[in-house]
Amino acid sequence: MAIHNRRYLTEHRRELRSSLTPAEAELWKHLKSGNLNGKKFRRQHSVENYILDFYYPSEQLAVELDGQVHNSIVAEHADRERDRHLSNLNIRVLRFENRDVFENLEAVLQEISSNFKR
Repeated sequence: MAIHNRRYLTEHRRELRSSLTPAEAELWKHLKSGNLNGKKFRRQHSVENYILDFYYPSEQLAVELDGQVHNSIVAEHADRERDRHLSNLNIRVLRFENRDVFENLEAVLQEISSNFKR
């Protein structure tokens, strides 16, 4: 069974793409169409039951933006479990807080770039 972009998540992924958070929209400007070092990211890409904010398939690199909803013990635990599961699928996950996109975008882009293998 395929693990990427399962059909039952298609509509939910479409809804998420049409209602990006302000931080996601800002970062997407810099990731789309190969704008960052020629690397072409996808947004709201699903892997198994998880929908990733941004994903660069050829290097199995996910970028997640975390807002206030992630600032609870329950959410932090869920994020750790999700990251562990994705790691078991050889997907590396980079997490940034939404405010980092607005307050330190260049550092976010540099961190993402420094995680490219090729």
